[in-house]
Amino acid sequence: MKFVTSILNRRAFVAFAAASMLAGVMHSAPASAADVTIPIIVKDTTSFYWQIVLAGARKAGKDLGVNVPELGAQAETDVNGQISILENAVAGNPAAVVIAPTEAKALGKPIDEAATKVKIIGIDSGADSKAFTSFLTTDNIQGGRVAADGLAAAIGEANGGKVEGDVALITALPGAGSLEQRAQGFKEQLAAKYPGLKLVADKYADGQATTGLNIATDLITANPNLKGIFASNLIMAQGVGQAIAENSLAGKVGLVGFDSDEKLIKFLNDGVISALVVQDPYRMGYDGIKTALAASKGEKVEANVDTGANLVTKANMKDPKIDALLNPKLD
Repeated sequence: MKFVTSILNRRAFVAFAAASMLAGVMHSAPASAADVTIPIIVKDTTSFYWQIVLAGARKAGKDLGVNVPELGAQAETDVNGQISILENAVAGNPAAVVIAPTEAKALGKPIDEAATKVKIIGIDSGADSKAFTSFLTTDNIQGGRVAADGLAAAIGEANGGKVEGDVALITALPGAGSLEQRAQGFKEQLAAKYPGLKLVADKYADGQATTGLNIATDLITANPNLKGIFASNLIMAQGVGQAIAENSLAGKVGLVGFDSDEKLIKFLNDGVISALVVQDPYRMGYDGIKTALAASKGEKVEANVDTGANLVTKANMKDPKIDALLNPKLD
């Protein structure tokens, strides 16, 4: 009996030693790319624009062999929700985090705190923080200038070359860094290049298309000399476009929107929208993950990357480059 027990003990010891050696080898082996997790946190997972961003991030994850959790609130107005998502993501000890802050001031401190534990890559919108390792976005001030040029061209075309009359600016939400910059660029360009255009309304909405519709309808009623509107994001362009259509003002009141989806592309085709300023959200998502992976390895990355903005009209929307932006692959 003692002999059998001795054999069993020796076998157990050998098995334990082998397991220990294997565990030591596994522990000391470097992590593969597939073991790397880089969450991406967007403003609103339900929006077509952010779905394009997520598609780019997803493709980068596949190409680079990185696990990319796709996170975000259900609405851009849910600032506290995004803060909680960021805190939970950091608690998971990822290699890095990619985030599009919903609101500049509110996300500043949470990003500062997160950056003490992990590399933070910003995309799309800024925050009151200097802790980003890299920041990839459209030059939104330049995007606002492009919108002003597009609106002026539409007004001139509809009025025999005369670029004059009242115009309005409708912003989806107050405090969003990208939207404030677009407004800045738009107003600066009007003042510098188009003295005949008078900004008679600078309105904030609550992030809802219906509110954009109501604001635009009130402006149309109150301003018979209204010649154009700049709706500075996708949701506002949807609402304002609906107001233009319902009041049969296509081609009479110019409208420039920002970003695109099927509804806005149809408005563009129908002449309801004069032009769209289109970013490259797919590139933001893809390059955001690519940059985050490089930063997590200690590689040098660019502090600021301009991902570009393009003015899309009915005349150029079939160009291959523009078509790729309007019809990105979401698989």
